[in-house]
Amino acid sequence: MDHSPGTWQTAAPLAEQTAPMVDPFGRSVTYLRVSVTDRCDFRCTYCMAENMTFLPKKDLLTLEELDRLCSAFIAKGVRKLRLTGGEPLVRKNIMFLIRGLSRHLGGGLDELTLTTNGSQLAKHAAELADCGVRRINVSLDTLDPAKFKSITRWGEFDKVIEGIKAAQAAGIHVKLNAVALKDFNEAEIPDLMTFAHAEGMDLTLIETMPMGETGEDRTDQYLPLSLVRSRLEERFTLNEIPYKTGGPARYVEVAETGGRLGFITPLTHNFCESCNRVRLTCTGTLYMCLGQDDAADLRTALRASDDNAYLSAAIDEAITRKPKGHDFIIDRDHRKPAVGRHMSVTGG
Repeated sequence: MDHSPGTWQTAAPLAEQTAPMVDPFGRSVTYLRVSVTDRCDFRCTYCMAENMTFLPKKDLLTLEELDRLCSAFIAKGVRKLRLTGGEPLVRKNIMFLIRGLSRHLGGGLDELTLTTNGSQLAKHAAELADCGVRRINVSLDTLDPAKFKSITRWGEFDKVIEGIKAAQAAGIHVKLNAVALKDFNEAEIPDLMTFAHAEGMDLTLIETMPMGETGEDRTDQYLPLSLVRSRLEERFTLNEIPYKTGGPARYVEVAETGGRLGFITPLTHNFCESCNRVRLTCTGTLYMCLGQDDAADLRTALRASDDNAYLSAAIDEAITRKPKGHDFIIDRDHRKPAVGRHMSVTGG
């Protein structure tokens, strides 16, 4: 098949609507995050080890299989689809998948978006906008190029800034994500916030999550956002607002800047009671919760039959196992991650 952008000659028609997904606690599942690759061109110290062993390419779903799976979820009520990684834009021919999935916009799908490190954005921003991507998240933990190199190990700060500008020029709204890290960027958070707001971007702060061995001790990196917020309130006026993006962030408006600031707090104040999300990996494994190891194998169901009824039933069975919440803790005694898999496997 020709995987050049804009060609989707054999894509399946829009799937017929099937029964919506409601978990055992009455929460409707309307948001699917898809890790299209576990590979990344950065090696962020809180996310993965420097010498990572990635999945063999033969284990990955094809782009056509990823499309079929995503389409099945859209038919079952998913309204928001976010592509993640690793770094999604390093997956070969990824724009072929994005252009294909864009056919659902204006039908069952309200939003197609992605989370990226920004390294490849300058190359892809215009086409992403043409595919109907209106909003993206870019991970940026510091404005200091030397510290950026340190935290990402391999990243180039100027490339990320260039990518952000290209996305904005294409009409895509950019939100910055920053992981709050003790003794690394905690003093820089006010500057990150004012930078983002001055450039018309929201900023969301995220607590580091204890997932996978990275060669770093997350017990030393952990910075509770309750502390960050109290410090910010000494300098800024933070007004509660009802703004929601469909994800777990709780937002405030900063009176002095006019911008929005989000907090994602899996440890100090979890967001499980309203969780509407499930996560699909590039191997077809479905995680019903980021902070639990239970998972469902959808690849077998996908490949067992061309009839989506079997796949739909496998998804339904998985949703019955969606837990009430995660079990993230900082284990200061054993200094082990709460979940063995790396963040890059499920994409956050």
